[in-house]
Amino acid sequence: MKIALIAHDKKKDDMVQFTIAYKHILEKHDLFATGTTGLRIQEATGLKIQRFQSGPLGGDQEIGALVAKNEMDAVFFFRDPLTAQPHEPDVSALIRLCDVYAIPLATNMGTAEILVKGLERGDFTWRNIIHEKN
Repeated sequence: MKIALIAHDKKKDDMVQFTIAYKHILEKHDLFATGTTGLRIQEATGLKIQRFQSGPLGGDQEIGALVAKNEMDAVFFFRDPLTAQPHEPDVSALIRLCDVYAIPLATNMGTAEILVKGLERGDFTWRNIIHEKN
């Protein structure tokens, strides 16, 4: 599966801890991330990650383009709901695209835990049907 990892500044530590805890699951998949988040994850875990621009410089939109082409299977986006983001329209657009294309999206640790456990169990195999249609 192709998985995007994104985190706002105040949630980057949470994302790093999440990827350390679930490295054994994530390492079996193709990982993508926005710039700084991807770098922090790589440094902490050694996971292979394709990095895009940072979120405010277009990284959210780059991931959104993959979602729109149905080339992303899940998005883990740890958002900071208490801090205004200068690129909030990009964030909203990415979330909307996940809804439009039925891409599983976790915006907090609780939902991320459920999604990653589902990933481990093979609950995402329905995405293979989607890929076969394209």
